[in-house]
Amino acid sequence: MRKRLYEIIEKSKEGDRQSQIYDSFMIIVIIVSLIPLAFKGENALFFAMDKIAMVIFIIDYFLRWITADYKFEQKSFVAFLKYPFSIMAIIDLVSILPSLSVISRGFKVLRILRMIRALRVLRIFKGLRYSKNFIIIGEVIRSSRNSLVAVITLAVAYIVISALVIFNVEPDSFQSFFDAVYWATVSLTTVGYGDIYPVSVMGRMITMVSSILGIAIVALPAGIITAGYMNEIQKKDETSGDSDPD
Repeated sequence: MRKRLYEIIEKSKEGDRQSQIYDSFMIIVIIVSLIPLAFKGENALFFAMDKIAMVIFIIDYFLRWITADYKFEQKSFVAFLKYPFSIMAIIDLVSILPSLSVISRGFKVLRILRMIRALRVLRIFKGLRYSKNFIIIGEVIRSSRNSLVAVITLAVAYIVISALVIFNVEPDSFQSFFDAVYWATVSLTTVGYGDIYPVSVMGRMITMVSSILGIAIVALPAGIITAGYMNEIQKKDETSGDSDPD
């Protein structure tokens, strides 16, 4: 019985009607539970929606917990100890805690994590998972992960260095180091909101350099992914060509 329960809530297979119904139901519950986040006020309807969703999420959490041995393929008590520390279990728990708290308003932002739960139940859309383009993009990211990590590291380092420089050049324009980091990030991406900006000549020169270099740094990931995508397409075309009969 527990194995069938696991198959319904976790391991949706093609043609498993009960599992598909469960996935669809959870998607609807998640969407409904997010509706109150689009409104500032609270009312009885939103309160009821939140509490009903909370109960469903708690039930879902414990159903996954009692079938953890099938998830980890470990027929031992260790699987049940391991499950609460898995990434998705932590996300599930964090999505429940705000509704359990009597100071729910203070944790309202954490309810947004319920959207991440949707990634789990979107297994019903298996067609996307087996899409040729989707698979190619996944392969590109995996094959280019070292280059992408290097670019991200470069961007983070540049933001921190720019923030340190501008924070010391113009201490009066930035109330905190976080403001300087925010400015450096905005300048790096060339967004330029204009809410925080340097006023001295030196500060403006630093901004100009940061924006110009930012264009190059931001463009690197797009170039890496595009090149990787074209390489994967070429490989698959060559493979198809080799497999075709003469």
